[in-house]
Amino acid sequence: MATGTKKKESKGKTLVIVESPAKAKTIEKYLGADYTVKASMGHLIDLPKSRLAIDVDHNFEPEYITVRGRAKLLKELQTDAKKASLVLLASDNDREGEAIAYHLRNAIQAKSGATPIKRIVFNEITPVAIKEAVVEPADINEALVNAQKARRVLDRLVGYNLSPLLWKKVKNGLSAGRVQSVALRLICDREKEVESFIPEEYWTLDADFKKGKAAFTAQLVSWKGEKPVLPNEGAVKELIGQLQQAKAEVVDRKESEKSIRPKPPFTTSKLQQAAANRLGFTSKKTMQIAQQLYEGVNIGNSRVGLITYMRTDSVRISQAALNDVRSWITEHYPKELPEEAVSYTIEKKAQDAHEAIRPTYVTYTPDSVKDYLTRDQLRLYTIIWERFVSSQMKPARSKTISLDIACGDGIFRISGSKLVDKGFYRVLKLLTSKEEKENPLPEIAVGEQLEIVKFYPEQHFTQGPSRYTDATIVKTLEEKGIGRPSTYAPIISVLLERYYVSRSNKQLVPTMLGRMICDMLVEYFPDVVDVGFTATMENKLDLVEENQVSWPQMIREFYDPFIKRVQDVQQSFESYKGSLDEPTDFTCELCGKPMVKKLGRFGYFLACSGFPECKNTKSIPLAKCPRPGCTGDIVARKNKGRGKEFYGCTRYPDCDFITHFKPLPINCPKCGQFLVEKYDKKNGFHKACINPDCDYLHSVDDETGSEHDGED
Repeated sequence: MATGTKKKESKGKTLVIVESPAKAKTIEKYLGADYTVKASMGHLIDLPKSRLAIDVDHNFEPEYITVRGRAKLLKELQTDAKKASLVLLASDNDREGEAIAYHLRNAIQAKSGATPIKRIVFNEITPVAIKEAVVEPADINEALVNAQKARRVLDRLVGYNLSPLLWKKVKNGLSAGRVQSVALRLICDREKEVESFIPEEYWTLDADFKKGKAAFTAQLVSWKGEKPVLPNEGAVKELIGQLQQAKAEVVDRKESEKSIRPKPPFTTSKLQQAAANRLGFTSKKTMQIAQQLYEGVNIGNSRVGLITYMRTDSVRISQAALNDVRSWITEHYPKELPEEAVSYTIEKKAQDAHEAIRPTYVTYTPDSVKDYLTRDQLRLYTIIWERFVSSQMKPARSKTISLDIACGDGIFRISGSKLVDKGFYRVLKLLTSKEEKENPLPEIAVGEQLEIVKFYPEQHFTQGPSRYTDATIVKTLEEKGIGRPSTYAPIISVLLERYYVSRSNKQLVPTMLGRMICDMLVEYFPDVVDVGFTATMENKLDLVEENQVSWPQMIREFYDPFIKRVQDVQQSFESYKGSLDEPTDFTCELCGKPMVKKLGRFGYFLACSGFPECKNTKSIPLAKCPRPGCTGDIVARKNKGRGKEFYGCTRYPDCDFITHFKPLPINCPKCGQFLVEKYDKKNGFHKACINPDCDYLHSVDDETGSEHDGED
C-alpha cells in the first residue's frame, strides 16, 4: 500500500442524534465504539421568522425551512446518516423533541432513503436507561408531532396577526404572544388589586410572664369571651389600664400530636417554586441548572446524568427507583423505612409522560458530589435529592403544647412545639421546614400563678394581596391549567425581555407599556387573554396529542372568529403612538433641543426631540454621583455578555463609582445623598443612604409576602 493512502472510514456504525453537545458527550461514553453520537443543537428545521408561513386556506399547513445558519450542520448529519447502518433519533421525550426527530427523519430520508431511522426515548441519562432505549427503538409518535405543530401554528397565527396591530397602533417592535398575554393579564390584575387595597390599622397585645427563672411571652387571644378588637392605640391603652392590677393564672393546658407527611418528589412547577423560595433562583435559572444536571456532569473519571428529565407534571416513580431508594434508606435510616413504598396521587390534568424529577442514583448523595458541582448546581441537586429520598420515609410527629393564661377579663395564649419523631426530617437540610424548629414551653401546670412583667402593644396594618413572584406566578399558571412544564420559565422570560414586566425585590411588576398592552388586549381580544379560554386550548392540544382531535379542525374553530376580530379592530382602534413619550428638563448637548423620555426595547431612555436630524440618545440619570467633586450622573448599565444590571457614573473611567442597588428618587434627610432600597434578614426591606459614613435607615413594608416552606 502506498504511503499516505487514507485509511477507510469504518462503516456500519449506528448514528445517534441528540439535541445538545453535553448530552452527546455523556451518551457517547455509555455506548462504546459501535456508535457515533452527534448533536442537532435543537431545531434545524422550523418556521421562518420573517413571514407567517401558514397556509390558512389549506388546513393551516406550515411551511418549514432550514433554520438560518444551520444548513451546514444539517448537511453534516445527512452525510453521517448515509454512512451509518442505523440512525437513532434521541431528542427529548416531549412535543418539541418529537418534532425535532420528525423533521430530522424527513430531511435524512430525502438524502439517504436507504438508511433505517428509528426513535429512542429515555427519562434519565444513565448507562442502563440508554442501553435499554437503544435495544428497543420505536417509530416517530405522529400524534405528539401534531400537538407540537398545532401549538406552533396557533402561536404563530396569534403573534403574527396581533404584533403588526401593536406596531401600527402603539409602538414599533412590540409583540403579543398567546400564553404570555394571559400571564401578563394575571400580573396586571394583581397590580390593580395591590394599588386599590386600603390598609386598615389594628393592634395586638403581648405580655411577658414569669415563673421563677422561666420567662415567656404570650398573646392576648380573648377579651370578655370574644376575639379582641383593638382598632387603635387608644383602645389598646384602655385595655392595658384594665389589666395593670390583674393577676395571672394558668387556666388551661392542652397537648396535641400531629403527623407530618413528607411531600412528593418534584414536578417541574414545584421545583421552580421551591428553588425560588429556598434558593432565590428565577425559573429560567432553575431550568438551566436542571438541564446541566440532567445532561451530565463529570464525577471523577465518569460522566453522569445526575437527575431524571426535568420537564414533567407527574409525581410517578419507577419501580426500579423505588427499590433503589428503599435500599438506601434501609442502610442509612432503617427505622424510618415504611413497610410499603409511599404512593402519591397523580393529578387528573397531569400528562404523566415522565417520572417525577429525582436523582438517577440515590447513592450520589449531595455530600459525595459536592466537589464536582458548582455552588448552584449543588444547591439545586440537594433539594431534588432531599425531596425524593424524604418522600419515601416515614412521617414525622410533632407535639404541641398550648397554655391559656387568665389575666382579668382576658386570655393570653402561648404555644410551643417539638418533634417527638423526626421521621423524614432526618435527611433534610436545605428543605428544613418550620415544623422542625422547636419552640419548647416551660413545665407549668394549670392553677399556677404567674408574674406579669410587661405589656407590649404593637401596631399593625392589614396586608393586601402580594405581587406575583416567579414562584407564585408558576403556581397560579399550573393551577389554572395555563402552559405546560416546558413553558413556565419561557413565559416569565419573554415578559421581562419585552419590558412588559420588570422585577422589583423579586416581585413581577407590570410596566406602563405592559399595562397598556394588557388593557388593549382585554378590551379588543378578550378571548386571547381569558384564563378559562386559554386553559381550554391547552386541553385541546392535549387531546391532539392523544389522537382524539384533528388539529386543523381545532385551529379553524379558533382562527375564523379571531381573524375577523383582528380585521375589525384594525379599522376601529385608535392609535396610541407617542403616548408613552414624556417631555423632560434635559437638554441635548449636541443640538440644544429638549430631550424626550422614550420607551425602548430595554426600558426607558432619553432621546433628542430633534430626531431624525439629531439621533442623540443616552441613559436616564437616576441620581447625582455621590463621589466628592464628581459632576457625573448615576445611570443603569449592563455588563457585556451578562444581563446583570448595575449603576455607575457617566464619567467612567474618570470616576469608577458603581453600586448594585438602584438609586431611589429620594435624597437622604441627613446628608442629602441618594437613597437605595436594600434587604437583609435583620432589617427586612429598608431604605438606606448610599453614603457609607451616613447611618440613615428607614424600614419599608415588605410587599413580597412571607417566605413559605418548600413551594407552598
